[in-house]
Amino acid sequence: MKPVDIRLLRYASAARGFLLLSGVIGVAQTAVTVAFAWMLTDAVTGALAGRDVTASLFWLLGLAALRGVLIAASDAAGTRAAAKTGMQLRAALIAAVGKLGPGWLAQRNQAGLAVTAGHGLEALDAYFARYIPQLVLTVIATPVLVAVMWWQDWPSGLTAIITLPLIPLFLILIGIATRTVQRTQWQTLQRLAARFADTVQGLSTLRLFGRERRAAAQIETTADEYRRETMKVLRFSFLSGFAMELLASIAVALIAVAVGFRLLSGDLSLEVGLFVLLLAPEAFLPIRQVGVQFHAAAEGVAATEDVFEVLDSAAARASALPDSGDQVAVGSGSADRSHSASHSPESRSANARDLVVTDLRVRDLPPVSFTATPGTITLIEGPSGAGKSSLLAALRGAVDFSGSATMGGVDVRELAPSEWLAWSGQRPQLSRGTIAENVALGDEAPDADGIRHALDDACANDLDPAFELGVQGSGLSGGQAQRVAVARALYRHSVRQDAVLALDEPSSALDPDTEERLWTSLRARADAGATILLVSHRRSARAIADHVVELGVRV
Repeated sequence: MKPVDIRLLRYASAARGFLLLSGVIGVAQTAVTVAFAWMLTDAVTGALAGRDVTASLFWLLGLAALRGVLIAASDAAGTRAAAKTGMQLRAALIAAVGKLGPGWLAQRNQAGLAVTAGHGLEALDAYFARYIPQLVLTVIATPVLVAVMWWQDWPSGLTAIITLPLIPLFLILIGIATRTVQRTQWQTLQRLAARFADTVQGLSTLRLFGRERRAAAQIETTADEYRRETMKVLRFSFLSGFAMELLASIAVALIAVAVGFRLLSGDLSLEVGLFVLLLAPEAFLPIRQVGVQFHAAAEGVAATEDVFEVLDSAAARASALPDSGDQVAVGSGSADRSHSASHSPESRSANARDLVVTDLRVRDLPPVSFTATPGTITLIEGPSGAGKSSLLAALRGAVDFSGSATMGGVDVRELAPSEWLAWSGQRPQLSRGTIAENVALGDEAPDADGIRHALDDACANDLDPAFELGVQGSGLSGGQAQRVAVARALYRHSVRQDAVLALDEPSSALDPDTEERLWTSLRARADAGATILLVSHRRSARAIADHVVELGVRV
């Protein structure tokens, strides 16, 4: 684990400012430390000599107060920098996941990513507020204090120079071992989060089959494993702290014994000896604190490493893609409404040529070719397992594929799905909030009339847009949830009329009468110029289709 990863300065501007501020505070603290030791020496020797030391005492009080202010300022700046850096890294992580696409996300531990973005980045408080200030202070204060000691008494300075390297040497050795156990602890926490999320999501099924106790036992086992890993990290932390304190105490003791013998022999004045003795613990203090705070900051650093891995992957993918020229910016909202149906048909056509899904989780699917043009409905049908949903997954970047798939002549892999696709899948994927918020998902300036119109076209005119849904859209029946998801795709298409409207089994939970109304609505939208890709196993869908692509399972 690097003390300061250079990628942190690249991805978070707040970290750069904090490092500079820590350097300024470190210089001030070093000056105050030297001045305090000198004034304390002057007060003690002056009192022994019978001089008036009132001024020295006032200086000591002022320097002590100033040192406290500097420490408080460093803590406050560290806490503020941790909050800003966490927000910047969180925003960068979300943007990177969006660039990498759903295909990349589907292969990752999503609960682990949530833990990293939440609890992990919150652990940066210890890293910024305590670890980095001590690290910067070590770089600034320790060399300066040792130099002052050498200037006043070179034997004491030489002793410090010889003993100081032992502390970082042991710190490195212990850190190597700590890194392994810390990484194991972090991975266990991510696994615990993933298992808990999966259990909660499938709790109704587990209860139906009487397996909820077994799932709870598995969570308890993982939680106990996390407890053991945490205790192991604490043991390494205590061992590190003991080693740092022991080495520092021995080094200071060597200097103190040497100074004491030289004072007795008359080779060293009391003023110089006392000044050196006061500086010696201060010279070792920053590096000791670095060792102590190293473990407190390890969890936050482990989280940033995971974030940097995602950000680096997104940067590598972006650099690997060819320049797409004047592509439309990713996003939605009022700016998207400038896109209208005035684009040429070629720029709004979706084409696939010998497209084959190559994802290892999907096997033996035949190549698919089709052209979906404005004003038409292209129906994709076939038996279960023929690859209908996998085809749409490939188009929206959820799985890898070979062959070609273009939108307006541009490879869809160079486009974000939000740039060209209005999609509804077999799972509604609703979230907590009102029906209107779910329909207008991603729109920064929702249109109330557009939401109502989309619900009507999706045969959900009986639903109140202001109705509040629970977690994962609870509060609606399966058919109602499906119609809200279809309305979301229709609303998205209304916002961007040059987008392809792709619907995956939109009528699977609908009764025949509602299904017929939905087909009529889709046909009317196609007649108005929409490009529609429809996946359905219902034979009734053929009545509205202009083109039919039949998929069959390769034997």
